Amino acid sequence: MSKKLFSNNDIKILSKNKYVKKVSKKGITYTDEFKILFIAENEKGKFPREIFSECGFDIKMLGLKRIQSSGSRRRSAFRRNDVEQLQDPRKFKTGRPTEKDVSLGEKYEKLQAKLMLLQAENELLKS
Repeated sequence: MSKKLFSNNDIKILSKNKYVKKVSKKGITYTDEFKILFIAENEKGKFPREIFSECGFDIKMLGLKRIQSSGSRRRSAFRRNDVEQLQDPRKFKTGRPTEKDVSLGEKYEKLQAKLMLLQAENELLKS
């Protein structure tokens, strides 16, 4: 985490950006859309600083260290588990995990849903 703290004015400005889900004095939570966009643009050869700037972020406000660290985390997460790893896991966890056995049909349905999600994300990135 960066040592640079955001002022109340910085928080107001950052929270207006469509790629910011949440912002506090100490950190920023980016939207899943931004994370996917970041990886797509980075794969095309753009630098993290360019991507953040094009997405409406003030580089001086964020600080280069925060941008570099964020880029490094996104690339590392993408390498570990592709697009799934980029999504915020907190929205999928609803408490105690279930311990029921999943049938073959249910596994197939989950995989179909996952495939449709990935196809939709690919279409989003193409446009």
